[in-house]
Amino acid sequence: MSVFTPVSEAQLAVWLANYSVGDLTALEPIAAGIENTNYFVTTTQGRYVLTLFERLPASELPFYLNLMAHLARHGIPSPAPIADLSDGYLAQLNGRPAALVTRLDGRSVERPGPAECAELGALLARMHLAGRSYAGYLENPRGSKWWRVAARAVRPFLDAERQALLDEELRFQALYRFPDLPRGPIHADLFRDNALFEDGRISGVIDFYFAGVDCWLLDCAVCANDWCLIDAETDRRLEQAKTLALLRGYHAVRSLTALERGAWPVLLRAAALRFWLSRLYDYHLPRAGVLVHAHDPEHLRDILALRAGGAPAPWID
Repeated sequence: MSVFTPVSEAQLAVWLANYSVGDLTALEPIAAGIENTNYFVTTTQGRYVLTLFERLPASELPFYLNLMAHLARHGIPSPAPIADLSDGYLAQLNGRPAALVTRLDGRSVERPGPAECAELGALLARMHLAGRSYAGYLENPRGSKWWRVAARAVRPFLDAERQALLDEELRFQALYRFPDLPRGPIHADLFRDNALFEDGRISGVIDFYFAGVDCWLLDCAVCANDWCLIDAETDRRLEQAKTLALLRGYHAVRSLTALERGAWPVLLRAAALRFWLSRLYDYHLPRAGVLVHAHDPEHLRDILALRAGGAPAPWID
């Protein structure tokens, strides 16, 4: 969440006249993240998040917004898009497609333990099961096709060691396809800062704008690589207690299969590759913005190297 397109209070007040949300009382830019322009919006009727979509194709936006609305209707603590007076979720603001969604309460947890990981696993499984009845379809936009496009773009910026790691992982991942794994809509970006907690329970799951249809287990792998580290700063191996808590929490809601057990080490590597590539791209090929936040790609490079190193990946019995 960065600010690439400035919005003034006067501009937003005019735009909000097409919504039944009251009068604007506060507008605050959100500096975290890297993809879209985001603001906290407070009105006389409630608290919201305004998103201006900077890069996402307009044809994909209904998938994300309708998925959020679908999940919210099914009891998942997802932001609910607000329809305008024409009953649409999308409208133009300062030359960008824009949407208003409910702002959820809670705070992200910087250092989750097994209890938070178990809560996350159960929430993921509930979200996947709720998504089965969602009619929209969008193939994971950051899947294997995108990996190769991004790899070509960032490769000139890498030294020989990093080029070798990238080339080998692309070769390895090309050996595997998992058409028989359970699939459906996944969040695909549920890092710690995209989950909100209150009193030990997840009160919100935010930022669905990388969602797509893929293996459900890939969502678990993305989460494990961020939530289940021994120490995010000093030791990026998977901690067994936290990883097992994540998987057991998930398994208690939706039973994991023998096929998924076999795919787990590969998908942990795939998740690390996907985010290493995206961070390399945003670091070396940044866009101009008023507030821009780019993550260090070396964090994910270390995680990929560790997952590719052959250490056993924790799995439930």
